[in-house]
Amino acid sequence: VVDPALVKEGEKVFRKCKACHAVGGKAKHKIGPHLNGLFGRIAGTAEGFRKYSKDMQKAGADGLVWDEETLTAFLAKPRSMIKRTRMAFAGLKKEDDLKAVIAYMKVMSE
Repeated sequence: VVDPALVKEGEKVFRKCKACHAVGGKAKHKIGPHLNGLFGRIAGTAEGFRKYSKDMQKAGADGLVWDEETLTAFLAKPRSMIKRTRMAFAGLKKEDDLKAVIAYMKVMSE
């Protein structure tokens, strides 16, 4: 069971992501892929999204699957995990923000 207060906080944190990503009911690809069905998905494989970097595609081909652990690491320091990702975001510094945004995405992406 996900804490509703944590999800609400995650919705605020997700505002940093909204310029490039969408999640929930009618989410569509933007500059970045929509994040529906993200958990358990192989990196670089959102159906219909064609703008992945070669490094993101390679990470997926090498077995990177998005779950709480891999997403936490990526959102903390994207370029440390996938060197030439096209995601311009520098990363979330606060552990509380990471937990909250992951809880939000988990609820919204199902």
